[in-house]
Amino acid sequence: MSWNVYLSGEIHTDWRAEIEDAVSKAGLPVEFSAPVTNHAASDDCGVAILGAEQNKFWHDNKGANLNAIRTRSLIEKADVVVVRFGEKYKQWNAAFDAGYASALGKAVIIMHGQDHQHALKEVDAAALAVTETPAQVADILRYVIQGKLDGY
Repeated sequence: MSWNVYLSGEIHTDWRAEIEDAVSKAGLPVEFSAPVTNHAASDDCGVAILGAEQNKFWHDNKGANLNAIRTRSLIEKADVVVVRFGEKYKQWNAAFDAGYASALGKAVIIMHGQDHQHALKEVDAAALAVTETPAQVADILRYVIQGKLDGY
């Protein structure tokens, strides 16, 4: 069986590549998907495809709707959804993705630092695992896929 893992959340660090590299080195049967991580393309896709908007609300709305086609489809197909909350920005979209995935009954893994612990307590409560590092996510995937734990 091949596992489908959706990597949601912050786009300003290489956490996705770290997980993908660790999973690849472990030889796990995983296919990864993610939102569009080019920030400008993600913000402007709606007006680039459907036409300009003078009002910023409608500019953003067009982009959000187009991005939702991708996000919803990929989350629905995922076996596991990993949601990363970064240090620098508030990722409201990541919180939405976590809630959507949870509502669909998906296995959700949340990743954030201790400084977000209080703010994300409800999101964390809906997750099956809460981690701080990409290595922990890779170890969880290795465990759930192989059913083996190092040293046991």
